[in-house]
Amino acid sequence: MYIRKHILNIPFRCYSSESRINSFIKSKLMSAEDVAQKFPEQITIGASGFTPAGYPKVIPSAFAQRIKNSKNPENFSINLYTGASTGDELDGVLARTGRMKLRIPYQSHPDLRKLINEGKLNFIDMHLSHVGRYIREGIFPPIDVAIIEACDVTPDGRIYLTNSSGMSGTYLSLAKDIYIELNQAHPLEMKGLHDIYLPELHTGRPINIDYVDDRIGTPYVRVNPERIKGIVLTDKFDSSKGFKQPDDASFKIANNILDFILHEVEYGRIPKKLLPFQSGVGNVANAVLACIARDKRFNSIEMYTEVIQDSIFDLLDSDKLRFASTTALTFSAQGQIRFFKEINELKSKFILRPMEISNNPEVIRRMGLITMNTALEADIYGNVNSTHVLGSSMMNGIGGSGDFTRNAYISIFMAPSIAKGGKISAFVPMVSHVDHNEHSVQVMVSEQGLADLRAKTPKQRAKLIIDKCVHPMYKDQLNDYFQHAQRVSFAQHTPHDLKQALSWHVRLQETGSMHPDHQQSQQPTSKDTEKAAKKMDETVPNKK
Repeated sequence: MYIRKHILNIPFRCYSSESRINSFIKSKLMSAEDVAQKFPEQITIGASGFTPAGYPKVIPSAFAQRIKNSKNPENFSINLYTGASTGDELDGVLARTGRMKLRIPYQSHPDLRKLINEGKLNFIDMHLSHVGRYIREGIFPPIDVAIIEACDVTPDGRIYLTNSSGMSGTYLSLAKDIYIELNQAHPLEMKGLHDIYLPELHTGRPINIDYVDDRIGTPYVRVNPERIKGIVLTDKFDSSKGFKQPDDASFKIANNILDFILHEVEYGRIPKKLLPFQSGVGNVANAVLACIARDKRFNSIEMYTEVIQDSIFDLLDSDKLRFASTTALTFSAQGQIRFFKEINELKSKFILRPMEISNNPEVIRRMGLITMNTALEADIYGNVNSTHVLGSSMMNGIGGSGDFTRNAYISIFMAPSIAKGGKISAFVPMVSHVDHNEHSVQVMVSEQGLADLRAKTPKQRAKLIIDKCVHPMYKDQLNDYFQHAQRVSFAQHTPHDLKQALSWHVRLQETGSMHPDHQQSQQPTSKDTEKAAKKMDETVPNKK
């Protein structure tokens, strides 16, 4: 069970005035190899890190090397809990040991994905808002060791985090032993960016956040310093490669969304000062922010989201970002350098919260967010698949998209209408896996147009999606399916022909294309869904 006494509250402005390497840190200094030798062979690790920012970078590699050098590597077993996806120095190196047995709650590493889809690694895909409670209540195996990246540690046990908050506070409160990677690449000015607060269980008490810049916690996590068993010095940036520049389709999607938002403002459904935005990660999300930055119709925006990317600098340069609440700062190397250079000015614009707060349904509903997330595929009735290729092969995970979608003021899903040069349609008769059902999805948008699904019957939604969102090369086929389904379906509320509903996915497996006119290639796509997933990796936008 979660024990709150491990997290101690002390006055908000009580920063350390000592140099970074104080006497307490010196007394705890160890090498990563020495730390790795202390780990039990059967271990559950709670690690910092979120999509992928602020994760440990040297201790996991040392532990992986210990396993590799062992005479009996089969004796090792690793459960890994993080906030979300992390870099190769954590997810990759531990996956390649072959000894990872359980991974939660989200991942995006190709080595992990391969193990998951081969059935060699147990992966539990979860709404991120549920993770903290499941761990605190003992539904998952208890945490043996917390490995947390920090920019400072004080003798009285204050731990100042780096580029992410994620689940670090919870893992620090529950772990038997704590090991810190003190990352000196992060300036001490990072102190003060975080607002650490963990909700109590079973109380039903509200989390007192009404505005994106409200602070309710402390800028550090406080633990009993005796529980800190070792500190390792590092100086490495996160290995985020950043994201590709948005393409033409992404900008068209973004402009469709902005036109819709302004239409809602005109009709009084959104206030003129707007509502806070939540945006997933990837090219389309970046395009939305870039378009806001250069659109004179938008003057000032707020964000209450999980991940901030380099595209935030467009808003800063145009002086249109009033404030951003996030769980992680996922910058490219260039973006990270700029952030550090301007950190004293930018601290008035940002706050980093624990995942338990950023993804909390109560707070999301109260804030009245406009949420924008990416669909892998959607069907004609508005159901969205965010996670599975061909219904079986895991891509990354649902992440926080469900937390935000179900509790949004307006929920938007976006996707380019086609992929692989037209071999794949993002809009299909029936999704092969459902992550967000039609009850939660309010707006669907592609570069072709936008479908407002609110107050529409299933058949009205189908007509709108086909008319507004589907690529011309697939529009006739989807119209034909919809008309056929109405003729043969045993009921007319949500017409389907179950024999044909997944035929597009079957065709993709067998010929490499969903389009019926596509000729089978000389090297057809294997029916194995993992291979199909690999073929789609380059076309599916990254998600949170």
